[in-house]
Amino acid sequence: MYAIIQTGGKQYKVSVGDEIFVEKLDVQAEDEITINEVVAVSADGESIKVGAPFVDGASVSAKVVKNGKAKKVVVFTYKPKKNAKRKMGHRQPYTKLQITAINA
Repeated sequence: MYAIIQTGGKQYKVSVGDEIFVEKLDVQAEDEITINEVVAVSADGESIKVGAPFVDGASVSAKVVKNGKAKKVVVFTYKPKKNAKRKMGHRQPYTKLQITAINA
């Protein structure tokens, strides 16, 4: 059994027991959340039910493992022969989820 969910403007294929990193959500660690934006769900692995845009009555339950930041990405820009350069860094915040149930 798997489902395709949408959160943070991205879509993820999830099964029970999967751990995924999503865009930061406004929740605390160890909380239970329910994602109602289920794009598609497959109960037996062969047939699939696709929503328009979401499947009615389907949801995915997940437990928040932790909130954190990804590794730093260094962005370096320069203009040759002009002595112009700039170095910046960015750490993307994320929420780590563990999928506990898929309710079709």
